[in-house]
Amino acid sequence: MPTTESSRKTLYLIDGSAYIYRAFFALPALNNSKGLQTNAILGFTTTLLKILRERKPDGLVVAFDEKGPTLRHAEFKAYKAQRPPMPEGMSAQIPYIHRVVEALNIPAVRQAGYEADDLIGAFAHQAEQAGFDVVIVTGDKDMFQLLTPHVRIYDPVKDKWFGEAECRERFSVEPARVVEIMGLM
Repeated sequence: MPTTESSRKTLYLIDGSAYIYRAFFALPALNNSKGLQTNAILGFTTTLLKILRERKPDGLVVAFDEKGPTLRHAEFKAYKAQRPPMPEGMSAQIPYIHRVVEALNIPAVRQAGYEADDLIGAFAHQAEQAGFDVVIVTGDKDMFQLLTPHVRIYDPVKDKWFGEAECRERFSVEPARVVEIMGLM
C-alpha cells in the first residue's frame, strides 16, 4: 500500500506530538554534554528523516499540540484529567525538535485550543478536497476515523499501512464509525 496508482500528489501529515512521546519513552535516556536529555530529539528526527528518505512525499506538514487547554477542556472538565503531566526531560526537548523541523524547511502547524489530531483532521479533509492523496503518519488508532479512498495511515515504527479495508478488518466497521468503537473501549 505504500504507493497508489493515482496521478494525485501526496501530502504527508505527521502527528509530531505523538512521535515526540513515542521517541521519549521508546529510547533510553540520552544526554548531550550539557546535560540536556536528547532521546526524543533523536527518535523524532530519525523518524522524520526516514519518511523523507524512503517515502519522498510531494508535500509534508508536521502538526504539534500547543501548550495549554483545548476546546475539549472547556466542554468537558475531566478531559485527560488523569493524564500525568509531561515529563520535564521531554518538554525541554520540544523547542529543539521545532528547530529541527524548521531547519529542514518543513511547515509546522500548532494552534492554541487544538490538538495536533484536530489540525491533522482538518488538513486531511482540505487536502483531499483539493485533489491530494493524504498519508497521516501516526500510530494513533483514533485517526482511523479519517480514512477514505484518498486518506491512508502510515505507521513508520511498525512500517504498516492502513486504509479503509484494514480499518474494516480491524474494527469491523467503516472508518466513520471508529469513533463509536473507541468510545466503547
